[in-house]
This record gives sequence, C-alpha cells and structure tokens, in this order.
Amino acid sequence: MGGVQRPGGPLRSFGRRKGKPLSPRQERLVKDVLPRVALDLGEPAPAPLTGLLTTETSEVWLEIGFGGAEHLVWQAKRNPCVGFIGVEPYLNGIVKALDAIETADLRNVRVHDGDARDVLAWLPPASVARAFVLFPDPWPKMRHRKRRLLNPEALRAIARVLRPGGELRLASDIADYVAQMLEVALRSEAFSWLAERPADWRSRPDDWPATRYEAKARAEGRSCAYLRFERR
Repeated sequence: MGGVQRPGGPLRSFGRRKGKPLSPRQERLVKDVLPRVALDLGEPAPAPLTGLLTTETSEVWLEIGFGGAEHLVWQAKRNPCVGFIGVEPYLNGIVKALDAIETADLRNVRVHDGDARDVLAWLPPASVARAFVLFPDPWPKMRHRKRRLLNPEALRAIARVLRPGGELRLASDIADYVAQMLEVALRSEAFSWLAERPADWRSRPDDWPATRYEAKARAEGRSCAYLRFERR
C-alpha cells in the first residue's frame, strides 16, 4: 500500500512518490485544494464516518491506490450520496483527483496522499461499506513479490474496517497476482467470494468503469479479472 517506508518497518508496496514535474496549476491544487480535502489522521475519525463530508451521505466507500483517479471520480459522480476516501501515494495521481474535485465540485471525496496502512488503522471498525483495490502494482520480479499489496495482513486490516455485508472489489491483469488474491481471500474467514460462474469474474460489472490502465492491459493481450467478495 502507499506510504513512506519506515526504517526497520514493513515493506511498502510502491516506489517513488513523484513522477513528472507538476504544472503551475497542479502546484496550486496541491496548495489550495489538498488541505481542504485531505484526511487529518491526527484527529480521531468522526462517528459516524459520514461526518467527514460536508455534503449529506449515507455511507462511505474506500479506494486504495486509485492511480489516475478515473474509477474514484466516476464512482463519486455516479453516487453523490456516498462518501469516498481515496488513498494514493503518488503525488501525480493525487493531483488528478484534485483536478476533478475542483472542476466537478465534488463534495463527497476525501483523499490521503500517503500510506494506506495508516488510513486503515485510523478508520473505525465496520465503518466502510465498500472497498476497492484495483490493478495494484504487480511487482513482477520474484524478489519483489513480498511487496505486493494484497497479503493476509492487508486483508485483515481491510476486513476490520468493512461492515458485515460490505463488499471488497479486487482487480488485476496479472494471472499469478489474481491467483494470489484469490488464495489470500479464500483462506480468510472474513470473506465470501460472490462469483457463481466464470463470467462473474471475467466480465466487468456495469457499475465498474473501464480505465486507461485496463485498456492498455487488454491492448497488450492480457485478460483482466474482477473479483468481488462479501464481508461475512
């Protein structure tokens, strides 16, 4: 998950935090918009968690590693009565979310530009209705696979914050990572796999938008898997 690796602490699941230099407008977004929508982990989470938002919402969804923010923004626009928390360690991804938040006047989105483990520890138990981990970094080299985000520890942390009946959505275009996701989730007593037939995980649901990353994966000949689990 995103965040700064602490000396002697757990391995982080991402690399550098900043890619391309920011434009003047993006610098302004970081200066003016980010402080307004960033989570304050120094303060206790509100109860109920919907108190994070300035607009009326009925529940909160969490996306870990939102990348270019396409899925996060699409869901936020489509579900104005849902509050969203987006976590992304890369500053270039954060500014894409900030751009959409300002342009579309999205009042139901909060972001954290750091380590998802910190957010998961901060969130109250059973406070999130849906969680997404979509196309996380596959760390393809064998020596780096211990950095992969979806591991038993991460899944336990996600299970803690998901309410009973809540949904966890995972996706990847890397076959052995899909197998790892399934193995970890099916070994957990906290989740039930919602697939009843192969088409259920081979086809993207209607309420799950396509992203540029997914399009690139398909163009390069890789199949995508869409996994849905229910919190027991």
